[in-house]
Formats: sequence, C-alpha cells, structure tokens
Amino acid sequence: MALAQQSHSAMKTIWSRLDRLYLYCGYMAAFCMVCIFAVTLLQIAGRFVGFNPHGLTDYVGYFMGASAFLALAHALNRGAHVRIELFLSMMGRFRKVAEWFSFAATSVIAIWLTYYAWSLVYWSYNLGDISQGLDATPMWIPQSSMAVGITLLAIAVVDHALRLVLTGNHGIGKAPDEL
Repeated sequence: MALAQQSHSAMKTIWSRLDRLYLYCGYMAAFCMVCIFAVTLLQIAGRFVGFNPHGLTDYVGYFMGASAFLALAHALNRGAHVRIELFLSMMGRFRKVAEWFSFAATSVIAIWLTYYAWSLVYWSYNLGDISQGLDATPMWIPQSSMAVGITLLAIAVVDHALRLVLTGNHGIGKAPDEL
C-alpha cells in the first residue's frame, strides 16, 4: 500500500510541475504579444522621426506565430480549446470511452505534428533557409518556436490522456462561459 501511495504522490508532483510548465507557456505567449505591441509602437514612432528599420513587419509575424503556438498547451490545460461538450454529454454511459478515444487520437496527431515540426526546423537549418524579407532571418529560428509549442501541446495532450486513464479525470479546467 505504501508503494501505491508513493507512486500516487509522485504522479501528483509531476502533474503539478507540468501544470506550472503550461502556465509558463502562457506567460511566454503573452510576452510575445507584448513584443508585437512594442515592435508596432516602434514602427509608428519611427515613422514620426524618419526612422524606418526594414524587416520589423517580419518580426511581428514571427512573434505572432510564437504566441499562437506557445499558448496551445496553456489553453488546453485551462479548457480554452474548442471541445465538443454537447457531443460528449449525449454519449451517456459511453462518455468515458469517447473521451479516451478522442485523447488517443489527439495524442497521435499531436505527436505526428511534433515530428514534422522538428523535421521542418532540421531541414531549414541544414539547407540554410532564410526569410524572403529584408531581414534575412534564418528560418529555423522562428520555426523553432512553432516546434516547441507543438511539442508542449503533445506533452499536454498525452499528460491529460494519462490522467484520464489513471484517475478517471482528465484534469482539464472548465473554461469560463463569459469574457
């Protein structure tokens, strides 16, 4: 019995650390949004003083992509992703089976996307791919934020699938109905 309690305690510790990681992903996504705001303000202020650094628009796009992908794990953990609650509520006694199936399918898709996102980063780095804008940024740099975000989403989906299997509760928070 002590071993079961010890493993349950270890799982709770891992889950709380993963929840904290997802929260930090949300903070990083928010930081990217602040960077979008700052770069946009820099562009506006630069126009007034005759300073127009080229390529800033490209960086806004990079920050936008980073903020979208880094927010995925945090949004899943908070219950902000679109979920088919109406469909699941109609499943009746088969609801758990439908949740297990959906988590299994989503885990496979997220892991598949993770593989191809990192493959894209790898080939962009090896081929020396640069952006077509005036900034000539190596493309593996902004693509890495996408790959990290997808990887964290895959970890979050597998994490919540394991929670569902082990405890019967996926642990995804309820999203607020109002803004």
